[in-house]
Amino acid sequence: MEAALILVTAIRIADILTHTIMIAKNFQLLRLLQLASPALPIGAYSYSEGLETLCDRGVIQNQEDLKHWLGQELQYGAIRIEAAVMLRAYRATQQEDENALKYWNDWLSATRETEELRLQSWQMGQSLLKLVSDMNGNSLETADPNLTKLVSSLPSFRENSEGQGCNLAIAYGLTAAIWLIDEKLALMAYLHSWLANLVSAAVKLIPLGQTVGQQILFDFNAQIERSQDSLLTLADDRMESCSWGLAIASMTHETQYSRLFRS
Repeated sequence: MEAALILVTAIRIADILTHTIMIAKNFQLLRLLQLASPALPIGAYSYSEGLETLCDRGVIQNQEDLKHWLGQELQYGAIRIEAAVMLRAYRATQQEDENALKYWNDWLSATRETEELRLQSWQMGQSLLKLVSDMNGNSLETADPNLTKLVSSLPSFRENSEGQGCNLAIAYGLTAAIWLIDEKLALMAYLHSWLANLVSAAVKLIPLGQTVGQQILFDFNAQIERSQDSLLTLADDRMESCSWGLAIASMTHETQYSRLFRS
């Protein structure tokens, strides 16, 4: 009789734990969907990251040109480094390592090849931190009081008094960690958000149909997964990129005659 009672109790406890875990995972998924949403008001939609110049100069004229460019960027370009830094910011936040967070923010700022790309990252990073901090009941500080010092140490919370800013990758990783989003999912979402933003820009610039844009996103699923797997184990001394094409396009965009997107 006692054994049966113990068994029933164990089953009930297991059911409760399973239900609790499912609720937690659902909550994390909802947070991830919000963080990766194109509706997130941080200004991502206003940048083309050189695509506008490439389309204007005839480098990218159709769907295949676009897929080739995006594929090369995912494999060798600056987004690879940004995503790797996002992952390090995530882990530094988990460990409450203020020095690591500041180091990687400075490191990423220093690797920007143009002022325009650096200012874009700072603007979006500051917008994300301010947005999350201002959200009622979900501020970065109240999410975990022990992280107040960590968050306030970032340049954007000093109103750029030193002429610096918080990069988007840092703000994204910090937010994902505080919201308890799985690091693998956060990394995949970061890569997909970047891709979706550029595909959306290309749909307007080339132009492409909306269905074609969605097909491109679908076709990149496997490469995003491969990029995620490689970045999860990427060593610090292997963080390198070849993005001179992006740099030239970014610098040229500033003086382009007519523009839909910000430099």
